[in-house]
Amino acid sequence: MKMTKTPIKVRYQETDQMGVVYHANYLVWFEIGRTAFIESLGFNYHDMEQEGIVSPVIDAHMYFKQPIRYGQDAFVKTWIEEYDGLRTTYGYKIEDGEGNAAVTGSTKHVIVKKESFRPVSLRRVFPDWHQAYSDAYKSEE
Repeated sequence: MKMTKTPIKVRYQETDQMGVVYHANYLVWFEIGRTAFIESLGFNYHDMEQEGIVSPVIDAHMYFKQPIRYGQDAFVKTWIEEYDGLRTTYGYKIEDGEGNAAVTGSTKHVIVKKESFRPVSLRRVFPDWHQAYSDAYKSEE
């Protein structure tokens, strides 16, 4: 499967009193990784939103393995875990600078019309995205 690896700058304001990245920030890092993944395929959310389509999260999971601390290097690996033309599940692995897993997780998304929040098929509305997602999901990288 196609995977991207995106560097994350651990900012002081993202940490708690223990100097550990506050857990909610990992969802933001997932989004950074997801955006980089989509851009690596040649697309971006802005173009989708210009067409009146948005992609809300309908499910999210995070599993904490070890903390990331201020001053450490961090990277988020992102890939497509599941894709069926309507729903996309992205997988994530946040690693420290030595490649140790700190957090793993996934987010599931659908695309919907912005005004009504009615689901639409990526396959029909954005056939180029559908093809790129299908290829990325099946690739052997």
